Amino acid sequence: MGVATNGSSSAEAAPALKFLIYGRTGWIGGLLGQLCSARGIPFAYGAGRLENRAQLEADIDEVTPTHVFNAAGVTGRPNVDWCETHRAETIRANVCGTLTLADVCRGRGLVLINYATGCIFEYDCGHQLGSGVGFKEEDTPNFVGSFYSKTKAMVEELLKNYENVCTLRVRMPISSDLANPRNFITKITRYDKVVDIPNSMTILDELLPISIEMAKRNLTGIWNFTNPGVVSHNEILEMYRDYIDPNFSWKNFTLEEQAKVIVAPRSNNELDCTKLKTEFPELLSIKDSLIKYVFKPNQKTSKA
Repeated sequence: MGVATNGSSSAEAAPALKFLIYGRTGWIGGLLGQLCSARGIPFAYGAGRLENRAQLEADIDEVTPTHVFNAAGVTGRPNVDWCETHRAETIRANVCGTLTLADVCRGRGLVLINYATGCIFEYDCGHQLGSGVGFKEEDTPNFVGSFYSKTKAMVEELLKNYENVCTLRVRMPISSDLANPRNFITKITRYDKVVDIPNSMTILDELLPISIEMAKRNLTGIWNFTNPGVVSHNEILEMYRDYIDPNFSWKNFTLEEQAKVIVAPRSNNELDCTKLKTEFPELLSIKDSLIKYVFKPNQKTSKA
């Protein structure tokens, strides 16, 4: 069955939208459901296991969706270090499951919006910290420090062969819900010490609605799915202090010191968002988006 991709169906009468979402118990999957409800978009959560082809086909038969969203997978609890000692489980979800879903969707002529990761790169001589030169969609992943990132790089490479898949490279996701333990801001405000490295990050309040629009446009391929520019840990914590808690304080430590308290190294990078910004010119820079969508709505201080 043919798959309408990259806006190829725009000239025809678009069918009424109906989304099938995987990742009901996850953070992004839950937010997607809330967005659909608020916008009046019919949706259902998939009940099948991603690695079980028959269950996925049954879900699609029952729901008859126009698009499928994958926000499921293994990131590890409490963090990606879990994946280092649960490798088979990580492969089953992040590689086997994602590929099975992509293959089933392709057979049904469905676009799959796949929330992936941009934590498959690290600063290098061609993309130096502070240079403003980010990794592009076509660049080959160069970060193999964690098993989690290895599996994500594996599956991204394989998904390039599926013309029906839209791969969204999410990084260090942030939302306006500062009580959510998965929120990058919530995490670093609770750490005893933090490193201070500029990174590309994803403001979900702004970018998740864009992912729905991408589905409507039947966009496929790889997309760096972060806000343009970079922001450092200290810059975020300074905003937190200025907007939320004027008494908040924190301590920094080096990457070398961090390495002593984690199992697997962490990815630090800047992604080039030219492709996404060209498609969605209204997309805010990371610092402007942080203020508009996260800190202003939660403001507790008198900062203007």
